[in-house]
Amino acid sequence: MSQENVELVRGLQPSADTDLVATARDDATAAAVMETLSPFFYDDVEIVGPTLIPGGEGVRFVGLDGLRALWLDWLEPWESYRVEVEDVIDAGDDAVVLVRDFGRRAGMTVEVSVMGGAVWTVRDGRVARVAFYLNRSEALKAVGLEE
Repeated sequence: MSQENVELVRGLQPSADTDLVATARDDATAAAVMETLSPFFYDDVEIVGPTLIPGGEGVRFVGLDGLRALWLDWLEPWESYRVEVEDVIDAGDDAVVLVRDFGRRAGMTVEVSVMGGAVWTVRDGRVARVAFYLNRSEALKAVGLEE
């Protein structure tokens, strides 16, 4: 993967102060985000959600509507949720995005956090696939790297 593709993937990540719950749940905001993202994704981009079963296959979605559906499903129990990107690693045809997610449920005053990852596949300057993982080691293993 070229440095340009790594930078593309890095540029598609939400800023650390973006509340993904508010963004995903508001139809107008979500539509504006999807319109902005559209030129950078194939129409049939494959989105693979995380699984709680080690080694299991995650739920699959298609297109940017599928990306929003995944986030709406994932964010259902959260009152606020944000992501901080810690690194984007060149992994050949893929880029591995290492993140720390922070979430707060209703009635909580403290955020919980998880160190996760995602594998983004870019072809000809557009995102063809994104697979989300609950932990970094699974994301790295998916591209043949070890933590």
